Amino acid sequence: MPGDLFSPDVIAAVSGHMNADHPEDNALICRALGTEPSTETARMTGLDEQGVTFAAQTPAGERTVRVPWATTPVERRDIRMEVVRMYRESCARLGIEPREEEAPTGRPSH
Repeated sequence: MPGDLFSPDVIAAVSGHMNADHPEDNALICRALGTEPSTETARMTGLDEQGVTFAAQTPAGERTVRVPWATTPVERRDIRMEVVRMYRESCARLGIEPREEEAPTGRPSH
């Protein structure tokens, strides 16, 4: 349905998943693609048509970090693709080997 892509339920589901299952990825994205290279930890606090927002803990305290999408998501699966892209781009920028992710079928998803 139009407008459901960034509904409060979708935002809560995506943020909840990232914060529970991928907190280290949140911090990595803030360090590499955001404005806070000294991020120690981060939690996803929102997302919209332009990008994703994190609350990043730095030595200087909590900072808001905004990271734009490379392409605007038009379906819910596009959000996942963009977050995975951010993670992989962050790894590349920081010289970190990205982990291999599994698709629901058990095959590598990338």
